[in-house]
Amino acid sequence: MTPSQLRASLILQVRSGQITAQQASEQLGISRQAFYKWEKRALKALLKAVEEQPPGRPRAPADLEKDQLKARVEELERRVRLYEHRDELRTLLKKMEESGSTGSSTKKNSK
Repeated sequence: MTPSQLRASLILQVRSGQITAQQASEQLGISRQAFYKWEKRALKALLKAVEEQPPGRPRAPADLEKDQLKARVEELERRVRLYEHRDELRTLLKKMEESGSTGSSTKKNSK
Protein backbone atom coordinates (compact mmCIF):
# COMPACT_ATOMS: atom_id res chain seq x y z
CA MET A 1 0.00 0.00 0.00
CA THR A 2 1.39 3.39 -0.96
CA PRO A 3 1.63 6.14 1.67
CA SER A 4 -1.28 8.03 0.08
CA GLN A 5 -3.41 4.88 0.01
CA LEU A 6 -2.61 4.29 3.70
CA ARG A 7 -3.61 7.87 4.57
CA ALA A 8 -6.87 7.52 2.61
CA SER A 9 -7.62 4.19 4.26
CA LEU A 10 -7.02 5.58 7.75
CA ILE A 11 -9.15 8.67 7.03
CA LEU A 12 -12.02 6.43 5.91
CA GLN A 13 -11.60 4.22 8.97
CA VAL A 14 -11.78 7.25 11.26
CA ARG A 15 -14.83 8.62 9.39
CA SER A 16 -16.61 5.27 9.70
CA GLY A 17 -15.83 5.00 13.41
CA GLN A 18 -13.55 1.96 13.14
CA ILE A 19 -10.61 3.78 14.75
CA THR A 20 -10.03 7.13 16.43
CA ALA A 21 -8.21 10.08 14.93
CA GLN A 22 -5.57 9.61 17.65
CA GLN A 23 -4.97 6.01 16.54
CA ALA A 24 -4.72 7.03 12.89
CA SER A 25 -2.31 9.87 13.64
CA GLU A 26 -0.13 7.50 15.68
CA GLN A 27 -0.02 5.02 12.78
CA LEU A 28 1.02 7.83 10.44
CA GLY A 29 3.50 9.30 12.89
CA ILE A 30 1.90 12.76 12.87
CA SER A 31 -0.02 14.92 15.32
CA ARG A 32 -3.78 14.69 15.57
CA GLN A 33 -4.02 18.28 14.27
CA ALA A 34 -1.99 17.32 11.20
CA PHE A 35 -4.28 14.33 10.67
CA TYR A 36 -7.33 16.60 10.73
CA LYS A 37 -5.70 18.88 8.13
CA TRP A 38 -5.12 15.86 5.86
CA GLU A 39 -8.67 14.69 6.46
CA LYS A 40 -10.06 18.10 5.52
CA ARG A 41 -7.95 18.19 2.31
CA ALA A 42 -9.03 14.66 1.43
CA LEU A 43 -12.71 15.43 1.92
CA LYS A 44 -12.43 18.59 -0.20
CA ALA A 45 -10.75 16.57 -2.95
CA LEU A 46 -13.45 13.91 -2.71
CA LEU A 47 -16.20 16.53 -3.09
CA LYS A 48 -14.45 18.05 -6.08
CA ALA A 49 -14.01 14.62 -7.68
CA VAL A 50 -17.72 13.82 -7.48
CA GLU A 51 -19.03 17.18 -8.74
CA GLU A 52 -21.21 17.13 -11.84
CA GLN A 53 -19.16 17.29 -15.01
CA PRO A 54 -20.31 18.31 -18.47
CA PRO A 55 -20.98 15.29 -20.69
CA GLY A 56 -18.39 14.16 -23.19
CA ARG A 57 -14.69 14.51 -23.48
CA PRO A 58 -13.21 17.77 -22.21
CA ARG A 59 -12.03 20.13 -24.91
CA ALA A 60 -8.34 20.13 -25.56
CA PRO A 61 -6.60 23.29 -24.44
CA ALA A 62 -6.36 25.83 -27.21
CA ASP A 63 -2.99 26.15 -28.86
CA LEU A 64 -2.93 29.80 -29.91
CA GLU A 65 0.16 29.50 -32.10
CA LYS A 66 -1.25 26.44 -33.87
CA ASP A 67 -4.58 28.21 -34.46
CA GLN A 68 -2.79 31.27 -35.87
CA LEU A 69 -0.68 29.12 -38.19
CA LYS A 70 -3.75 27.22 -39.34
CA ALA A 71 -5.56 30.47 -40.12
CA ARG A 72 -2.48 31.74 -42.01
CA VAL A 73 -2.29 28.54 -44.08
CA GLU A 74 -5.99 28.84 -44.95
CA GLU A 75 -5.49 32.47 -46.02
CA LEU A 76 -2.49 31.57 -48.18
CA GLU A 77 -4.38 28.67 -49.77
CA ARG A 78 -7.23 31.04 -50.58
CA ARG A 79 -4.80 33.47 -52.20
CA VAL A 80 -3.21 30.69 -54.25
CA ARG A 81 -6.65 29.69 -55.57
CA LEU A 82 -7.35 33.33 -56.49
CA TYR A 83 -4.04 33.62 -58.35
CA GLU A 84 -4.76 30.37 -60.18
CA HIS A 85 -8.20 31.65 -61.23
CA ARG A 86 -6.69 34.96 -62.30
CA ASP A 87 -4.12 33.17 -64.44
CA GLU A 88 -6.85 31.03 -66.01
CA LEU A 89 -8.85 34.17 -66.81
CA ARG A 90 -5.80 35.86 -68.35
CA THR A 91 -5.17 32.81 -70.50
CA LEU A 92 -8.80 32.73 -71.64
CA LEU A 93 -8.78 36.48 -72.41
CA LYS A 94 -5.57 36.14 -74.36
CA LYS A 95 -7.05 33.29 -76.40
CA MET A 96 -10.19 35.32 -77.04
CA GLU A 97 -8.14 38.31 -78.17
CA GLU A 98 -6.03 36.14 -80.45
CA SER A 99 -9.07 34.44 -82.00
CA GLY A 100 -10.77 37.82 -82.44
CA SER A 101 -7.73 39.45 -84.06
CA THR A 102 -7.21 36.66 -86.58
CA GLY A 103 -10.82 36.84 -87.76
CA SER A 104 -10.99 40.59 -88.44
CA SER A 105 -8.36 43.21 -87.85
CA THR A 106 -10.59 46.02 -89.11
CA LYS A 107 -12.62 46.11 -85.95
CA LYS A 108 -9.58 47.13 -83.91
CA ASN A 109 -8.46 49.71 -86.43
CA SER A 110 -11.88 51.33 -86.83
CA LYS A 111 -12.04 52.35 -83.18
